[in-house]
Amino acid sequence: MNVYGYIAIYLGVLNLAGFAFMGIDKLKAKRHAFRIPEATLFVIAIFGGALGSTIGMYVFRHKTKHWYFLYGMPILATIWIVLVTFLLGSGIIRVI
Repeated sequence: MNVYGYIAIYLGVLNLAGFAFMGIDKLKAKRHAFRIPEATLFVIAIFGGALGSTIGMYVFRHKTKHWYFLYGMPILATIWIVLVTFLLGSGIIRVI
């Protein structure tokens, strides 16, 4: 497998986790159960799961009233998209 494959797997897993964690936390909120800390949701986004977290936030209508989620998640997603596009397009990451 080349570098592109590893990057795709890494980002895919984190984005699926971000999406799933938003859904799980919404379900736990409805059941008044122990919640996933907001810091955990942001850590997943910071390390590459921001797009999945953002999509999950809107699909599950979760955390959309908190300004730091409403603006923070899409900003992190944009940063990741620009970063990956730049790294792949500029040739910094090359196929070995």
